[in-house]
Amino acid sequence: MMLQRVGWLVFMFLGCTSCSKTTSSNIESGKLPNIIFVLADDLGYGDLSCYGQQKFTTPHIDKLAKSGMLFTNHYAGTSVCSPSRASLMTGQHTGHVAIRDNRSLDPAPYGFREREGQFPLPDSIQTLPEVLKSKGYVTGAFGKWGLGGPGTEGTPNNQGFDEFYGYVCQSLAHNYYPDHLWHNDEKVLLSANDEGGYGSYSPDLMHEKALEFIDSNKDQPFFLFVSSPLPHAELIAPKEKMDKFKGSISPGKPFRGVDEGPAFRKGGLASQDQPHLVFAAMVTALDRQVGEVMEKLQKLGLEENTIVIFTSDNGPHQEGGGDPAYFNSNGPLRGIKRDLYEGGIRVPLIVSWPGTIEAGSTNDHISAFWDFYPTLSEVGGLKKPPNSDGISFYPSLIGNLNAQEEHDYLYWEYHGESGKQAVRMGNWKAVRTDIRKGNKTIELFDLSNDLGEATNVADLYPEVTAKADSILRIAHQPNAEFKLGYLDEERKLE
Repeated sequence: MMLQRVGWLVFMFLGCTSCSKTTSSNIESGKLPNIIFVLADDLGYGDLSCYGQQKFTTPHIDKLAKSGMLFTNHYAGTSVCSPSRASLMTGQHTGHVAIRDNRSLDPAPYGFREREGQFPLPDSIQTLPEVLKSKGYVTGAFGKWGLGGPGTEGTPNNQGFDEFYGYVCQSLAHNYYPDHLWHNDEKVLLSANDEGGYGSYSPDLMHEKALEFIDSNKDQPFFLFVSSPLPHAELIAPKEKMDKFKGSISPGKPFRGVDEGPAFRKGGLASQDQPHLVFAAMVTALDRQVGEVMEKLQKLGLEENTIVIFTSDNGPHQEGGGDPAYFNSNGPLRGIKRDLYEGGIRVPLIVSWPGTIEAGSTNDHISAFWDFYPTLSEVGGLKKPPNSDGISFYPSLIGNLNAQEEHDYLYWEYHGESGKQAVRMGNWKAVRTDIRKGNKTIELFDLSNDLGEATNVADLYPEVTAKADSILRIAHQPNAEFKLGYLDEERKLE
């Protein structure tokens, strides 16, 4: 098992590394389970103490892992926000999904934009919240969206969410003391942040609304999508959240950012004198919020009828003073955000469902964001969605490993930095970079003995490399709006 090869991980506290079938299953009762999906932003594979973090602890998320299943081979949709989230919402990998980069509606620089938000997810695509609504779920999203700006077909309310509160635009979500958030189609002004004020910390506001959503819908099945901006981009938090780390963590190298002018709180990142302290504060703030969600479920008696999922949209960042090397944020993995090496796309995944998922279990099943759509469809008693690249890992969740279907391969593409592609085939991992510069060379790694992707063995295994090259071409479907590079041009000549 992959878990046995990752010796740095501290899993012993989980009490069990098997995935034997549980003795009971809530789904057999016929009652629709609530679904809570917590999506962190740029949280690395090594940023939680249950995945090996040593600089600080995440006790509430660790407790979630002890109550459920921790995955060691789970992957984001890709290595940046919008396409990764689009993959989650549609069940398609980034060779097929409609959104493939972070493109904004307005190409002007920060601070000069007239249009807020990113390229919209088309209304023609049936999303995960839409299919859950058809089954009778009340749906709510609280946090960062990034799949369509105000007035477009891509807004949360147009994509299946009954209620939304947060950032529609992911560029504005860089800033934690914004001048406004959105409640559905209403722009909510935050006067406490006027003139550079620090009165309303957005993660706290959105968290309060998420807790209210649970209260309001405790008597009916709900799907709650908590899309936290923590700990992405701008490193900033209230002083009291940072003070607990003084003396135990080095302050880090001061970052000089945007503290005035047209880009101030319009996407530009604020200066930070103690980036290490504030990063730890932001991750532990997220951890505390997860704890409060679980406390709310316990108080309302909803624990055993609620499946809770925690993961991250891509690997760790080094923006705004971020320092993944200091925190070992990618653990034993190579690469960070925007890379298609393991550190850019392999992310934590914890799933808890007391009475259905075995407590303290771990799982090395290879899965990705596009698997959530069919998995949660099955949890909700629905058929596998059409046009999905995903495979339900519900059998893994309940310990029925003999029934678990496996992927032939997982595929990713990233359109920034001259274009990149990657494919995982069992323990083989292939990466191609600089596509728009004409590069056709493939790197090949054997993850069974080279988890850090340090040794390119493409020349030693030409047949495997050729197979990877074939998949990289087949899995990429040309898209008129998002062009990867030479692959599009070659497809036109076929």
